[in-house]
Amino acid sequence: MNKASKWLVMVVLGLSGTVIYLLPFLRELYYEPLQAALGINNTQSGMLTAVFGMTSLAAYPIGGWIADRVSPRLLISSSLISTGLLGFVFSTFPSYGVSLAIHALWGVTVTGMMWGALIKATREWAPSDEQGRAFGLLEAGRGVSEALLATLLVAIFAQLGGDVPAFSKIIIIYSMLHIALGIIAWRVIAPGAPIRDEKAGSGLQDMIAAAKMPAVWLIAVVVMTSYCAYWGAYYFTPYATEVFGMSAVVAGTIAAGKIWLKPGSAAIAGFVADRLGIWQSVAGGFVILIISFAGFAVLPGTASLVVLMIANITVASIAIFAHRGIYFALLEECQISPLMTGTAAGLISMIGFTPDIFMPLIGGMLLDSYPGPKGYQIYFGFIALLCCFGLLATLLIGRSRRDMITN
Repeated sequence: MNKASKWLVMVVLGLSGTVIYLLPFLRELYYEPLQAALGINNTQSGMLTAVFGMTSLAAYPIGGWIADRVSPRLLISSSLISTGLLGFVFSTFPSYGVSLAIHALWGVTVTGMMWGALIKATREWAPSDEQGRAFGLLEAGRGVSEALLATLLVAIFAQLGGDVPAFSKIIIIYSMLHIALGIIAWRVIAPGAPIRDEKAGSGLQDMIAAAKMPAVWLIAVVVMTSYCAYWGAYYFTPYATEVFGMSAVVAGTIAAGKIWLKPGSAAIAGFVADRLGIWQSVAGGFVILIISFAGFAVLPGTASLVVLMIANITVASIAIFAHRGIYFALLEECQISPLMTGTAAGLISMIGFTPDIFMPLIGGMLLDSYPGPKGYQIYFGFIALLCCFGLLATLLIGRSRRDMITN
């Protein structure tokens, strides 16, 4: 593969990792149009996402195991095309029951078919000493494409009239984009060598083997605690308005700026990690997160400290996005066999992304129970504590790494 073809593969992987989530998370950009189109309330809208999340949680380990046996090209292409086909059905705004079924199926086509294959394809994209930049570039590509596509498609939605018929057309555009990218992925990504031989174990045997690896559990703790910090970033905007009294426009500007920090932070972190070491870079990120979120926990909401608050949001956001760019590179750092990449990544993801379930609940309960600054201080302090566990897991990975080199 020549250099241009190699970089084209990374572009396709980055786009695929973004586009595949557009349809299941329509409510993030089109909350009210979605409710109006389906005639549903807030609880029913939340249930659509919850069903997708529950199916995804079950699909992580199964999809990871499949990714060790099926070509990433086939899985990524099939994932995009099947998700897009379901999108065409959803664009007709079927009954609520059918909509729930579609979201459940998206959990299979998006998470089960795509995620493990995406991690495996990214690991295969670069040699062992360039894993940091591979995953950093993947996350950077996802960040750029996420911001550009969101901006472009919201503008198209407004141009089409911003009503229910316009929303249907947007879903059709999304679906066409999925299918087109699926075809491109099939043409661009190499078929790959046979994944496992005939002596490979069953799915349960492989999952048990992966579950017996201490490194899998340590990486899962790293991902989970880092992802808790990522959830903490969702509360930076209301924190700025409710605690520091900033206007919604200014707070929204901060939120938009935070999104644009993602690609640069992830890409730079990847290159730095390859030079300084993956686990060392992750550990450094946790130290920054602990200090930053502890700072939020004690920072008074006074006008004179607004600049410090914005600076702290910037620092925390950079560390969060840097972590997202490199924590799966720990698979190579821990010397987990490439033949077990999908299975290990599936188990790690099943545990690591559970904050999607409990972090919004904890945040909501704390802010309701302790209105005003105190609720945010407790929430951010809780995240700082969780990051301490993430740092401990990373240091244990580092000690294990040193022992492997010594022996």
